[in-house]
Amino acid sequence: MERPELSITVQRAPDEVIMQLAGEIDVLTVTELSTLVNDLLAAEPPGRIVLDMSGVTFCDSQGLGTLVVLSRKAQHNQTVLALANVGDFLMRVLDITGLRSALMISTS
Repeated sequence: MERPELSITVQRAPDEVIMQLAGEIDVLTVTELSTLVNDLLAAEPPGRIVLDMSGVTFCDSQGLGTLVVLSRKAQHNQTVLALANVGDFLMRVLDITGLRSALMISTS
């Protein structure tokens, strides 16, 4: 059985970068996500990075930890990292783990 990968589409606006995520955020795919976000933060950081989670089908503990680390790195660079279109399954996981308050969840 072939595992789904994580595909990331990046859209840039003047002070915002939107990353459309599709697939699984797990131990095998977090490096790609981390690299893209870290590269944005190392260059000229945008005011806001939005991770559109509408296509995410799974997120393991490594993925959750990576989201928290990226959020903290973004804050350190005066950038807001927000999760948008968070599905019910991921919202439940964030509630159960207590990480919902550690991440900015955009409702718009």
